[in-house]
This record gives sequence, structure tokens and C-alpha cells, in this order.
Amino acid sequence: MPISSKGFARVSLALIIVGVLALIGIVGTTIWLVERTQVYFEEVVQAREARGAAVELRNLLQDAQSGQRGYLLTLDPSYLEPYEAAVGAIEGAYNRLVASLAAFPQTEEPLQALSSDIDTKRTELARTIELAGAGELGQAIAIVRTDAGEAIMSRIRQVLDSVIETSDMRIFNGVIEQRGAANALRIIALIGALVIVGVVGGAAWVVLRYTRELDTARDEVEMLNRDLEKRVAERTVDLRRANEEVQRFAYIVTHDLRAPLVNIMGFTSELEAALGPINALVESHGENPDDPVLAEARQTAQEDLPEAIGFIRSSTRKMDGLINAILKISREGRRELKSERLDLAELVEGAVAAVRHQIDETGGEVTIDVSTPPVFSDRLALEQILGNLLDNAIKYRHPDRPIDIAVKGRQERDGRIVIDVRDNGRGIAPEDHERVFELFRRSGNQTVPGEGIGLAHVRIMARNLGGDIELQSNRDHGTTFTVIIAPDLRVIARSKALS
Repeated sequence: MPISSKGFARVSLALIIVGVLALIGIVGTTIWLVERTQVYFEEVVQAREARGAAVELRNLLQDAQSGQRGYLLTLDPSYLEPYEAAVGAIEGAYNRLVASLAAFPQTEEPLQALSSDIDTKRTELARTIELAGAGELGQAIAIVRTDAGEAIMSRIRQVLDSVIETSDMRIFNGVIEQRGAANALRIIALIGALVIVGVVGGAAWVVLRYTRELDTARDEVEMLNRDLEKRVAERTVDLRRANEEVQRFAYIVTHDLRAPLVNIMGFTSELEAALGPINALVESHGENPDDPVLAEARQTAQEDLPEAIGFIRSSTRKMDGLINAILKISREGRRELKSERLDLAELVEGAVAAVRHQIDETGGEVTIDVSTPPVFSDRLALEQILGNLLDNAIKYRHPDRPIDIAVKGRQERDGRIVIDVRDNGRGIAPEDHERVFELFRRSGNQTVPGEGIGLAHVRIMARNLGGDIELQSNRDHGTTFTVIIAPDLRVIARSKALS
């Protein structure tokens, strides 16, 4: 089943969310495991410090007792050196042990009892050595034989062995916990890696499949475009031929209509000329109220016939104007466009110069702002377009203000040339914006003569130049006509020739 763009977006979003969640899970779990490992490590270090301090304190007490016994047995002063060294280091070792167990309040009471026993033991050792040194060896040995010192030493060993055993257990458990955390970290990393690989693999599969479908769709679109271009070219040729046939038909019809119209106009002139003798004949009979035939003849010759001839002349003039308009548009459609290099600013200035006197008569003004590169187009068509638009701006000016016309030209990013002709005239109602470009159609109440072919002719010429015409307007605020033409008419001519 093909993947739609929405489906691709949803799958991609889902994969991204899964990947982000997996990454968050891996990072969070890793941080937690690292923190736990740090805790276990600190516990192990603390336990090792406590064990080391307990072992050191036990060894120092044993060294002090061994030095005492050796001195009592031999009275050799050399035994006092290890004794004094051990006794001097006992207090430091005890303080280290207390510091290492400070985090465990339950050890406070046993440590106080241990401190008391150590002080008692140190007092005993010092007393026996002092007695032996004073020559009272018997008293010193008697103190040792009471076994009170040995009982104290036994209690000290018991406390210290308990600390060592507890520390060993804490070290063992800490190592086990560290290994467990390390194994869990490996498992989490492996699971996270598998999830990420799965997400990346799924994303790659979706992208590759979507890309293949896009390539397939693009190939199909290109094939359809080629077929469509061929069909459009065929239809363009058909439309061009049909347009040429319509133009030829319009030319023939208007040409054939002109012949009977000329006859009607000629016979109308003869009828008008015949009115003179008829009026003379009627007048020669004088006034005779009793003759109804004469009265009717006089009314016919002097009123009815002139009125009828006037209607005929008005209708023939209107028909002649319509025929001329159709012929003009037909000739323009059949005229071969001549592309030449044109300076658009110069062309606009020429068109404005042709109507400058009409604008000056009303006290109006025209501003020109054309900044376009040279164009290759048909000079006559552009002159007719500009001339029509400027004529309309003058013809349909607002009666309460002087004419103000602005002509601007620019080139769009796509290369098209745009010419704006803005006026401050009567404006065009919104419902008539499209209608004014239709043949023989005009906008609003007409106080200015015209056939309604000017803007229709302008649209035809603009489209022949590879563009179109648009307008923006509202009542009493003027109108802006925007003419769009191709920058190079030769390109359009070549494309028409190829089609």
C-alpha cells in the first residue's frame, strides 16, 4: 500500500517519539545507575577505611602489649621502642576509626566503651612498665597475672573484630551491588542500542520506501506531463485554427454587412433629398382645412418622414460603428506581430506626449516612473494599449477634480513586465470589473460616446503579447489598470512555431 505524505509524516513522528523516549530512558537509567554505583563505591571506600583503622588499632594495641611483655620478661629497654611507638599511634588510629564510623550512629556507644577500655589498657601497660623500671618487677607481674588486662584486651579485640567483620560484609555487598549496577547498565545500553537501531532502521525503511514512491510518482507525472503537453499543443493548434476561422468569418460577415448598409445609407440620402420636392408640392396647395388628405400629407412630409429618416441614419451610424469595431478587432487578431527592441520608458513618454495637451487643458498632471530593461515586443500593440488606457483616463475623468495620471513600469521576479496606469477618475463599480473587458459592454451610466470596444481590444492585444490586463477600482476613487506582457515576444513566437 503506498505511503501518503500524511502517513509518512505520522510514521516519521512516531519513530522520532519512540527514539526520543528510548534515549530519555537510556540517559535517565544510566544516570540513576551511575549514581547508585557512586553510592556503592563510597560505601566500599568508607568500609575499607573503617576496616583499615580497626586493623591498625588492633595491631597497635597488640604491638604495645607485646613490647610490655618482652620488657617485663627481659628488662631489655629495646622492647620499649616498639611499645612507645605503638602507644603514641593508638590515639590517631582510634580517631580515624571514629571518623570512618561517624555515619553510623549505632556505633557511638560501642566506640565510647572501646575508648574507655583502650585508656584502661594503656594505663595498665604504663603502670607495669613503670613498676618494672623502678625495680618492682614482682608487682608488675602480679598485675599481669590478674588477667584483668587480658579481659580488657579481649573486649577490645571483640569490638574491633566486629568492626572488621561488618566492614568486610559491607565491602563484599558493595562490590556485588557495583557488579549488579554495571551489568544492569550493560543491559540497558544493549536494549537502548537495539531500540535506536530499530528506530533508525524503521526510519530508513520508511524514507527509502517513500523516496521510491516519490520517484515512481515523479516518473508518472513526467509521463503525464509529456502527454499533457502534447495534448495542449494539439489543442492550441486547433484553437488557433478555430480562432483564425472565427476572425476570417467575422471579417467576411462584417464585409458583407457593409454592402447592404451602404445601400441603406445611400437610399436614406435619396429619401432625404426627395423630401424637398414633396414639401414644395404640399406647400403649393396652400392651407385647406377641409382637405384631410392634404393635412395628412403635410404631416407626413414635414414630421413623420424626417423623424423616420433620422432614426434610420442613427441606426445605420451605430451599425457602421459596430461593423468598424469588429473589423478592427478582426484585423488586429490577424495582424502578424513584429518583435523589436523597445525602450519602455521612451514608449510611455511618447504615448503621454500624444495626450498631454488634453491633460493640460484640464489643469491635470501626469507622472511617469518606468524602470525596466529593454523589452522585445510589438510597438504598435503597446502604443495602442497605452493610448486606449490614457484616453479612457481623460474621457472618464471626475468632474470635480483635475486629472491625475501615474504610469509606472517594473519587472517582476519571474521576468514579466508590469505596467500600471492609475487615474483619479470616476472609477468602476465592482460588479463591472470583468464586464468592461467584454465586447460592446460599458460600465455605469454613459455620458461619453463610445462603442465599448476599447478595453476588449486592449485585452486582446495584451494577451497577444503574452500577458493580460487586470484592474483595481471603486467608485469615485479612480482606477488602476495593470498590463502584464512577456519580456521577449520572440520566445512566444518560437513556441507557437514549434507547436
